[in-house]
Amino acid sequence: MELIAPIDAVFLLAESREQPMHVGSVQIFEPPEGIGREFAQSIHAHLLDCDDVQPRFRKRPATIFGAPRAAWTYDDHADLSYHVRRVGLPTPGGREQLLDLVSGLHGALLDRHHPLWEFHLIEGLDDGRFAMYSKMHHALIDGVTAQRLLQRTLSLDPAEPGHVPWNVPRREKGTEPKGGGLLGAARELASMAAGPTLARLVGKTVLKQQVAMPFDAPRTMFNVPIGGARRIAARSWPLERLQQVRKATGATMNDVVLAMSAGAVRSYLLEHDALPDKPLIAMVPMSLRAPGEADTEGVKVGAMLCNLGTDQTDPVQRLQVISESMRASKAAYDSLSAIQAMAVSALMLSPLAVTLVPGLIPWTSPPFNLVISNVPGTRKPLYWNGARLDAAYPLSIPFDGQAMNITLAGTGDNLDFGLVACRRTVPDLDTLLDHLENALAELEHATA
Repeated sequence: MELIAPIDAVFLLAESREQPMHVGSVQIFEPPEGIGREFAQSIHAHLLDCDDVQPRFRKRPATIFGAPRAAWTYDDHADLSYHVRRVGLPTPGGREQLLDLVSGLHGALLDRHHPLWEFHLIEGLDDGRFAMYSKMHHALIDGVTAQRLLQRTLSLDPAEPGHVPWNVPRREKGTEPKGGGLLGAARELASMAAGPTLARLVGKTVLKQQVAMPFDAPRTMFNVPIGGARRIAARSWPLERLQQVRKATGATMNDVVLAMSAGAVRSYLLEHDALPDKPLIAMVPMSLRAPGEADTEGVKVGAMLCNLGTDQTDPVQRLQVISESMRASKAAYDSLSAIQAMAVSALMLSPLAVTLVPGLIPWTSPPFNLVISNVPGTRKPLYWNGARLDAAYPLSIPFDGQAMNITLAGTGDNLDFGLVACRRTVPDLDTLLDHLENALAELEHATA
């Protein structure tokens, strides 16, 4: 057994039927030319044959000294017939049927008597393609690292055999990040906590951000208690369209993504007569892994807060507000090490602990209104056992007080948006896709 790191244990402790704590992804593949629908059957057999399972995918929570969720224990073997499922879509097998199926899968808890991951091969799409839905517990892996792991199962050469997530060849270790790995991280955190250092860091970081502070967010229809059922919406946009806006304004690509999302959320709230006077605040995750830590386990993510400018009617002014807010947030972290940034992020977001206390959400202000996460991808075509990856929609975690999440990733020449929301409290989630399109079109028109 090994002790569970405190930040990883939080995702186990916070999990309930209403808020499953796993991240997921839907990948859609085009089979090789000339191969029929039996291709999915051969792929399933291949997956079950890949029975050399790395330790990350053989561990599950255990009880130690009477304390549940305090340690990991490792199974000698993973039961691939349990973890790897083959599913057929009902007719007509369109996108609606696919996302309905994935919505149900994403809302189901992972069984803690098994290692905390599942992999579903989905066939029966009406256009002959097939899909893969995977989910992994956030205590095992954070969302950014999960997406990168899935990308590493793919290859640039269609003739090259693909890997499986539970046995991706490890990269050669680069230079260990300054601080000496886990032992150095423990020493640094201990020294920070032992004196006023952490307090000074938090104060300095918060003062630098200024434009977006915890508890500065207004209450919205997204910041309510949630149920366990999920609704998923997904769509892809050509990357070139956002690039044109970026070039015309001098903003970053992530700024344009945030502005597109902010415009969509603003329109959605107006449609439901629920737009607050104060601007919404987004939490934007940032990966804190160094290049040499690509294969390290657990969660290593910091948090930036961004003013979404939803009180602005002009899309270009809204983009300017977002750009200024993100510059201030980035500057606040520039002088911090990864460990310091994690500690500061944890304290800044500590108000989320209130959401774990039943009944308190309606009586407290949200620390932010929603999470918007942009996962870097690759512009080159990717393949898995000869099948071309057409789209990869990342799916994240709504939780009490945060009923909707927007995550996107790059696939080839597209950006793939995955929206996940509480089925009960966020109605008509699909309309947000149209609002995203309209928000991008407004930015294009205003900057043409």
